Amino acid sequence: MKRLLAIIFLAVIVFGAYWFFFKKDTHQSQPKQEAIKINKHSDVFNHSISNAVDGYLGMKNAFVDADTSQIKMQAQKFITLVDSMNLDDLNKDDPQILSAARQEVSDIKANADALLLENDITEMRQDFRMISENMYPFLRTIAYEGPKLYWQNCPMAFGENKEANWISNSPEIINPYLGKHDPVYKSSMVGCGETKDSLQ
Repeated sequence: MKRLLAIIFLAVIVFGAYWFFFKKDTHQSQPKQEAIKINKHSDVFNHSISNAVDGYLGMKNAFVDADTSQIKMQAQKFITLVDSMNLDDLNKDDPQILSAARQEVSDIKANADALLLENDITEMRQDFRMISENMYPFLRTIAYEGPKLYWQNCPMAFGENKEANWISNSPEIINPYLGKHDPVYKSSMVGCGETKDSLQ
């Protein structure tokens, strides 16, 4: 009887050791499943916002090249894309969100329209600065769900201690205020700036 009890006891210890050292590890080594991302907004809404962001980025890239005719063409395209944004999804949210978004869109368009009337690139960049200052909070207000964006800053966009911000789809700094053809710095300051924040 003692012999049988010893065998049972030994079997329990062996099984326990196997469970502790081998089975435990197999459970831990399995990769965790990530939660499926569920978008808050419809595909139609997100597509229209992404198109407007692409229009903004096209305008930003034209500023990097300091090409005023291209800037105006991209600004006109941007205005058209902003006009075609479908904000209907925001009706499901707090009415204050829709109201804030509409006000930001109004300010974005006012500055984009002003940009089209300018011929001096410095004045155009001032309008672009204001478009950016309204575009980024707009994307935050609506809970933007597109590809990652970066909120970047140049501390000397309009001279010493006169900063300006812009939105980029890359963490790399490519400054639209000093750009590739600055009259003073040429292309030496195109990398001037830093990322301050991001979306997504």
